[in-house]
Amino acid sequence: MPLPVMSFLWGFSLENATSSRASEMQHSHDESVIPQQFKLPLPPLTVHPTGFGLFDLRANLLGGKSLNRFSSFVVTGTEDWVLNGAREELHSGNRAHYEPRRTSDPGGNPKMPKETERYFVETPPSWQEKIPAFSVIVHSSSKRNSKITGAYTMYSVTSMFPPPSTHITVHRRFSQFVFLHAALSRRLPGIAIPPLPEKQYTGRFNDDFVEARRGDLERWLGGVVRHPLARYAEVVTFFLGCEDDIEWKRRLPGFLAASPTPGPSFYSQVFHPAFNVDAEEALDTVNRFERHVKGVGEGVYNLRIVYNRLRESSADVSLSLKAFSYQLFSLITSSPASSAPIPHIPKSTVGLSTPDGAWCWREECDECLVLTKALQKMAECLQTVADLHDDHARRTQLATHEFMKHAAHPKELYAPVVEIHRSALSHYLDHTSEIDSSGRTKDANIAARCETVLNATMAEFETYHTQKNEDFRRLAIEHLDGEIALHEQVLSRLRIARSAFDDPPDPTIIPPGPRRPSIYERHESQAARMAPSPLVQPTPHVFDANSAGLRPVARAVREGVGMLFGS
Repeated sequence: MPLPVMSFLWGFSLENATSSRASEMQHSHDESVIPQQFKLPLPPLTVHPTGFGLFDLRANLLGGKSLNRFSSFVVTGTEDWVLNGAREELHSGNRAHYEPRRTSDPGGNPKMPKETERYFVETPPSWQEKIPAFSVIVHSSSKRNSKITGAYTMYSVTSMFPPPSTHITVHRRFSQFVFLHAALSRRLPGIAIPPLPEKQYTGRFNDDFVEARRGDLERWLGGVVRHPLARYAEVVTFFLGCEDDIEWKRRLPGFLAASPTPGPSFYSQVFHPAFNVDAEEALDTVNRFERHVKGVGEGVYNLRIVYNRLRESSADVSLSLKAFSYQLFSLITSSPASSAPIPHIPKSTVGLSTPDGAWCWREECDECLVLTKALQKMAECLQTVADLHDDHARRTQLATHEFMKHAAHPKELYAPVVEIHRSALSHYLDHTSEIDSSGRTKDANIAARCETVLNATMAEFETYHTQKNEDFRRLAIEHLDGEIALHEQVLSRLRIARSAFDDPPDPTIIPPGPRRPSIYERHESQAARMAPSPLVQPTPHVFDANSAGLRPVARAVREGVGMLFGS
């Protein structure tokens, strides 16, 4: 019923009720003339309930649809599925749980859906895994040229399956990764698909950028294939296995064709145990999940900041060790580490060192010669230790720092799933609560379809639970393994430096004869004045604040409309 008409009727009812009561009060002095048998108790004055006005407005004007047409519940087609079901459904009544759903082709003959398009939810809600997990690596990037599209970067993608060991390698460019992301979003609208890294327009052939992009694509593709549903999706198999360019071009339009009903096409093939949704538990689950992922996101954000400081401290240790090493060279050679020798002016070493290179004023001093060689060995070992710390900060710790992006922003990633869950739960409550004075009609089919959506969203929550444990376990192991490997190498160098001071000295460590100048002495003055290059930082995550200006237009509009409607 239109809102003005509803307001008019409510006002008319109140006016009649008030007028009736006033008339009764006006004639109350004539009660004595009314026979006793005709005196009836007056009903209490009541106001018509208006608490369900929004529901009635949505039900009557919008056919039960949401006011926010940019919400994930709407754009994924979930609302269409909840209200109307699948267009090709032949059965009626409750969901066929764990029973094959038959569909009809245009000719009317029933046919079974593809196995890759049937999804099962187990108890407690979690996606059933049909095939074992496998891994993918992205490697061997190379620059290619095309007369049509110009220069681009090609990546090798190798899929490695469990025993019997099988490897499949294909070659893909960034635009093909974009295709895979778009196709998955259309065919699996009910799952959380991680975002691709932003498209780069400048400096995209820089070596550091190409390596960072390769790592980002490998982590993204690894996140796709470890999802229990996306792992066996037909488009993923096509992406990882099609090696023929002609076959790729032939089948590509079919995957790119937008499904007119992405939500119904997905949810109509979701099967789950019957009557396993409790509304109170579903609400409590989404509240706890949303609070948890928010805390994880804030914690990982701070962890990435602190880890960057840890990398910088490793680089600072490298600089300090190098400075200490150069100062040792300066000490035993009696030459300032911060100044270069003046050309054409010979430098006198009389009284500073012997002709054999011993750090002593005596003409011949074997004891000081041995000590000088040992100090030189120590300075050389400190140089290698400094290089180990620098490489650790720039390579090993950078890889760990990059991996932290994989666990970042779970709140933003799962926001669409949470929104779908809350909207489906709202419809579920509307169609399962007791009949009230508003006279709302209940639809058991809508309630059953809401139950299917809630099973899917809670299965996604469980998928995050599993993946979060895997991510942080791997993160901790990689960091500890890297630190152990670093300190084991540092320890071996320090032991070599320590053995140079043994008595008698090991001839393999301290060779006999005069002291030979170290390679580091030649570059001592130049290295002391060289500023190290800054540490390479991980490329920003799509949801990072410094990449907010690069958000896709559709997402920016959807967020703005969501703020407008309070969702």
